[in-house]
Amino acid sequence: MAQKKQTEAVQEQAQAQAQAQTVTIDGKEYPLDQLSESARQQVVNLRVTDQEIQQLQQRLAIAQTARTAYSNELKAELDKLEAATS
Repeated sequence: MAQKKQTEAVQEQAQAQAQAQTVTIDGKEYPLDQLSESARQQVVNLRVTDQEIQQLQQRLAIAQTARTAYSNELKAELDKLEAATS
């Protein structure tokens, strides 16, 4: 449901700004208002996908930070165990 709302919001934003915007593909600029409806939809799809990738990268960074913290805590516990048994 949230993904659908996000997609709709991006679509509305893209359509509202289409007249004043350009998109650069392979180094060439194209005015959005001159693209076909299908091409504009693909631009929207790319933007939504880019946002999703950014969110996933943020979630990955959080998970990697948590993993490092867990690993450090485990090492500290193992050091305590070694000190107690030495």
